[in-house]
Amino acid sequence: LSGKLAPELLGAIAVAAYSYMALVPLIQPPIMKALTTEKERKIRMVQLRTVSKREKILFPAVLLLLVALLLPDAAPLLGMFCFGNLMRESGVVERLSDTVQNGLINIVTIFLGLSVGAKLV
Repeated sequence: LSGKLAPELLGAIAVAAYSYMALVPLIQPPIMKALTTEKERKIRMVQLRTVSKREKILFPAVLLLLVALLLPDAAPLLGMFCFGNLMRESGVVERLSDTVQNGLINIVTIFLGLSVGAKLV
C-alpha cells in the first residue's frame, strides 16, 4: 500500500514494521502478565486428538485453494507459508526442508535487510 501511496516512505515504514516484529518477544510478556491471572497462565492445554498425516498434508492445499479463490492478491504470500508447511509435513524432502529451516532463512534475512536498507537511500 505504501509503495503506491507514498513510495518515498516505503523504506522507513519497512524499518518500523520489522523493528516492531523484532520487539514483539519483549513487548508481549508484560502485556500478557497484565491481562491474565497467574492461575490462567498456569493452565496446561491438552491435545484433544492426534492429527493424522493426511490432514497435515491436505490442510495447506485446501487453505491455499480457498485463499486463491477468495483473496487472489494474498495467494503468493500464503502460498509460501503453505509450501513450507507441506515440505515439513510430507517428509519427502527432508534435506531440503532442513536447509530451508536453518541455512536459507539466514541468507534470506540478510538479503531482506539489504533490500530494506537500500530503500532508505
